[in-house]
Amino acid sequence: MKFFTEIPIQQQTENLIDYQSKVLLLGSCFVENIGNKFDYFKFQNLQNPFGVLFQPKAIEQLLHHAVNNKVYTEADLFCQNEIWQTYDAHSKLSQLDKAAVLKGLNTAVLNTKQFLETASHIVITLGTAWVYRHIASNTVVANCHKVPQKAFKKELLRSAEVEESLQTILDIIAEVNPEAHVIFTVSPIRHTKDGFVENTRSKSHLISAIHQVLEINKSQQIHYFPSYEIMMDELRDYRFYASDLIHPNQVAIDYIWDKFKATWLAPTTTVLMKDVQTIQTGLQHKPFNETSEQHQKFLNNLNKKITAIQKELPWVSFKY
Repeated sequence: MKFFTEIPIQQQTENLIDYQSKVLLLGSCFVENIGNKFDYFKFQNLQNPFGVLFQPKAIEQLLHHAVNNKVYTEADLFCQNEIWQTYDAHSKLSQLDKAAVLKGLNTAVLNTKQFLETASHIVITLGTAWVYRHIASNTVVANCHKVPQKAFKKELLRSAEVEESLQTILDIIAEVNPEAHVIFTVSPIRHTKDGFVENTRSKSHLISAIHQVLEINKSQQIHYFPSYEIMMDELRDYRFYASDLIHPNQVAIDYIWDKFKATWLAPTTTVLMKDVQTIQTGLQHKPFNETSEQHQKFLNNLNKKITAIQKELPWVSFKY
């Protein structure tokens, strides 16, 4: 007997992600769930240098600024509640000090460009097709930063508008890195603040646009991974949600990661990933007696394992 519907996923056989790959992850907060897995297992990756970007226009703008060497100045900032910030980025780049914000933004733009030029894989997770247009400047913002609602007009991007934005994203990537593989996915997180019907409309526009782009390009370098569908069908139960009943819980995140791993990670990564996990688990160990001979022996063995990993992966470092 089958007790749930399993989403069929085509196994990738070429250009798989291994420890020599460089993965750029952009988009909604779900991409950071996947990015955190890459971090944990010590893959080379860069995730959301501008913070969480929920909608395609924001991702498009970041990549445009990166390849065109955008330099942020005071004119790009505004001060709200004594905090300096920009509508282009998430509040994680906001600070009390104006100069620090500009430094952070310009460093993020530079890091994005450098990583974009060398990335083997780019994972883009779209969260919503709803956008907020700043009325005074007539521009779509990446983040409203809790500025009063009256300053914005809320709009739903049509499927054709999302498609146009995604095609622009692909064109920008191809301009600087034609060898990169792009993996689109739709976040399983429901934006219920928009409304339940509105969330469904939004997700449908994203999914439709992604598949239109896939059909038009007919490229072996553009892919779709069904995160949203796995959550909606295979994990169709509130026990897989966090207490807010909106975000996937850790069990769901781990499950979707396992599906992604089986689809996209090279078999050659398996042994190294187990070794890294052993080290990570060891680093979390809390001894009863830190000065005991037994614990010192444990630390010595752990350091030997770290040294062995670093011989194979020189860029890897671990936090004690």
